[in-house]
Amino acid sequence: MPKKPVVAMQMYSLREECAADYPGTIKRLAKIGYKAIQVSGLHKYTAEEIRRMMDDYGMGSAGTHISLDLLEKEFNKAVDIVMALGTEWLIVPWLPEDRRKTAGDWRKLGAIMTKLGNKLRGVGLRLAYHNHSFEFNTFNGKYGYDLFYESVDRDLVHTEIDTYWIRHANEDPVAYLKKFAGHIQVVHFKDMGRGPDRPMVPVGEGILDWPKIIAACKKGGTEWICIEQDNAAPLTPLVAARISFGNCKKWKLV
Repeated sequence: MPKKPVVAMQMYSLREECAADYPGTIKRLAKIGYKAIQVSGLHKYTAEEIRRMMDDYGMGSAGTHISLDLLEKEFNKAVDIVMALGTEWLIVPWLPEDRRKTAGDWRKLGAIMTKLGNKLRGVGLRLAYHNHSFEFNTFNGKYGYDLFYESVDRDLVHTEIDTYWIRHANEDPVAYLKKFAGHIQVVHFKDMGRGPDRPMVPVGEGILDWPKIIAACKKGGTEWICIEQDNAAPLTPLVAARISFGNCKKWKLV
């Protein structure tokens, strides 16, 4: 495991580039200076082929996003993908709306994820959940996110905190990084621009308090920092990735 956080690129940020030329995209990220990626979608390739691309450019593997549906219905297939990519982290990135309508849904999800986390631990893998902002809808005064994590075994179900979406929910990402210290080995670094539309901007170019976020990550045992920007416009995704990496370099993360 990395001794300090390694800055990786979440490949969803470059999904169109990956669909067109996955090896070329990895090559361009390596040229910028990235040493790891987090896979989000295989496109037309196999996990083994993507792993070979990563090896060609010396890229580490900062986990991969696997849908809850695949994990539940085709557990062995999900495990094979994660192992082929050379990572121990399987991260559930999204929850369908029909599975998050009530407080009971969140508690049920906690029980399901705990069982899956235990099953994954049996094959040497670890499970985490990636948040958006819908987890911060309230049920009798409690966030769905909190109901969920009250219902899991935190040693079996870790959290991949997304800084932008925590802020989008009008909460403080630093507070949640501190709350989950020791269980936040993978964190999505995503920044929010100014204005009512709350645009996504390159990391370090927006309103989030990065010195405090970085300090909380280091103290909480974060192993992987994944840069992500779902929408880079008006920049291109690779230009945004370069700017984010440059700011991480200024902060001495790389």
